[in-house]
Amino acid sequence: MSNTGKVYLVGAGCGDYDLITLRGLKLLKQCDTVVYDSLIDNRLIDFVLPNTEKICVGKRAGHHSEKQENINKILVQKANEGKTVVRLKGGDPFVFGRGGEEIQALQENNIEYSVVPGISSSVAVPELAGIPVTHRELSRSFHIITGHTSENLLPKDMKIYAELSGTLVFLMGLRNLKHISEMLIKYDKNENTPVAVISDGASKNQKIIRGNLNNIADKVEKSKLQPPAVIVVGDVATFDFSDTVKLPLKDTSVTVTGTKNFVEKLSLQLEKLGAEVQKANYLNVIEYTENKIFDNALMNIQKYSVIVLTSINGAEIFFNRLIRLNIDIRKLCNVKFAVIGSGTADVLKKHGIIADIVPDIYTSQALGNELVKKSSDNENILILRAEQGSPELTQILDNAKINYNDIKIYDVVGDSKANETTEINTDFITFASSSGVKAFFENNYKISSKTKIICIGNATANTLKSYEISDYLISETQNVQGITDTILQEVQNEQIQTTESE
Repeated sequence: MSNTGKVYLVGAGCGDYDLITLRGLKLLKQCDTVVYDSLIDNRLIDFVLPNTEKICVGKRAGHHSEKQENINKILVQKANEGKTVVRLKGGDPFVFGRGGEEIQALQENNIEYSVVPGISSSVAVPELAGIPVTHRELSRSFHIITGHTSENLLPKDMKIYAELSGTLVFLMGLRNLKHISEMLIKYDKNENTPVAVISDGASKNQKIIRGNLNNIADKVEKSKLQPPAVIVVGDVATFDFSDTVKLPLKDTSVTVTGTKNFVEKLSLQLEKLGAEVQKANYLNVIEYTENKIFDNALMNIQKYSVIVLTSINGAEIFFNRLIRLNIDIRKLCNVKFAVIGSGTADVLKKHGIIADIVPDIYTSQALGNELVKKSSDNENILILRAEQGSPELTQILDNAKINYNDIKIYDVVGDSKANETTEINTDFITFASSSGVKAFFENNYKISSKTKIICIGNATANTLKSYEISDYLISETQNVQGITDTILQEVQNEQIQTTESE
């Protein structure tokens, strides 16, 4: 083998992003280039490194996609550039995924490769819709057929399929459903044979239409079902073994905005409750690395009686800077810490420090009032926070004539403006800061009429108002848990209203 790069053919699984294998996810987090299909959950792309090259090659029914020959060329080209390439394919690479053709191209060019299996939609989509493809004494085999190409729907093949006793699973066959049904009946498959058609399987948008060979095409046409879809033909299609574990946010979609740190924390919380989360971490934390004022303050840390940290990002930058400056943490033994929010307090706790002041309400105003209440005449306070920190905190200290140094240690900025407008149409969207709202609209995002807005604090709400948005909810507690509780309450209210209307 040559010293070129390597290509990993990774099955992304079907539907939700968390159906990928651990091996596949590990490779995704390490690769130089990812070449991916449209049918994957785009949240998988969030796991790649910031500098990873991302190449979308389509592969969605009814839409433009790269020709297979061009995909092969891309894989060869990137490997020859010395890149570690992940070819991320929906489902499994070898189940109608044309992975074999890609490997043949790699073999012809003497490029190393490895295959990572994925969960195939042929089994997983019916399964997650409550349909087992096999069942004792009812179906002892199942047969996977592509319904997309005419070669697999020729009369001689359809005759064989009609004679099989096991379950028939047709992939990519929605547009040929009428033809499939008619041909199976023509070759003596009972017209009352149960059929289930599952659209957008393994996702929040999953829809199931049930019928039999005689009426399923008409039912699907009336329902205006859209691809991708899986067709299940056989007695097992009558089963409904759907999940009975119902998480409180199942079938609820949320777009989470903000810095990567905040987005990850809130996303994890919401996903535990069953929500489908879309991440919009378009905000970047820019630490001021050349910051002599900050460094001098840390080198003379003993002269301060209180250190104020207003965010998780600020707290992490503070501790990292102590390490870089080789400052012994024991120098903090006589210093008190004041923070906004339990998240920032948790960062301190990880470093063995319990915050002395945490206001009940997580706002700059509440923190300022607490500092005034607990400060003596000779207090000297060090405030470490973002460039766009709220002026309320220092105004309160000024009015109380308390000494402080307010040092800006980082900024939060949005990515460069997108050329095209992106509409958010999830059930909810969350905003954690004014800078997050500004960057959202500067990046050409807009919010659909069906999407409810949840924000943290009055400052964030006021920024929404400046963009002529007045319909929003402010979380009672201004942290991750507060946003989560607000969404849970809204979902519960909707469920009550639905029940009452019925």
